[in-house]
Amino acid sequence: MRRLRTNYRRAAGLVKDERGSALLEFAIVLPLLVVFVVGIYDFSGAFNQKQKMAQAAQEGAILAGAQPTSDIEIGDGSPVSLQPVVAAVFNSLAASGVLPQANSGSCQAASNTVTQPAGTLQWNYAISGCPDTLTIVIERGWVPSVPSTTKSVGTLIEVTYPYRWRFNSVVQLLVPGASYNAITYLVEVAKVHNQM
Repeated sequence: MRRLRTNYRRAAGLVKDERGSALLEFAIVLPLLVVFVVGIYDFSGAFNQKQKMAQAAQEGAILAGAQPTSDIEIGDGSPVSLQPVVAAVFNSLAASGVLPQANSGSCQAASNTVTQPAGTLQWNYAISGCPDTLTIVIERGWVPSVPSTTKSVGTLIEVTYPYRWRFNSVVQLLVPGASYNAITYLVEVAKVHNQM
């Protein structure tokens, strides 16, 4: 009988130790699991934003390729034919939710700064307050690099907008003082041949 009690106590002690070890293992694995889940969510958000930017750049390039080039001159501030292109890219990004403050009024396609590098057919539009700066580069004199007997001129649209990572805040909760660049600038380019 005495042996039975002793064996029972040993068995009960082992069961308690196994429960304790399972709890310890769970406590160690839980932060890693949270990091993986948040990482998957965050990377899918970045990929989604990149796809929406690619669509907006393509829409702008198709529209720009169909615009006349009669009002385009080197040294011109902002040709009238490029205004619908900027508006199309902006509206596509606003409608898809990439520009969260587009409906608040502080972020508008009409309120932008335009620069043109000297001697080029390129215009750089910077739209601020979205809450970050959206950059749209329109190059109307793009020439394909593929050698061919037929020379053609096209339009290149480049859209740049930052993605703010949420992953950084989770890492800082787990490892205080750890930091990395929580902003990545996503860039999408679309090219088409000019129609006119």
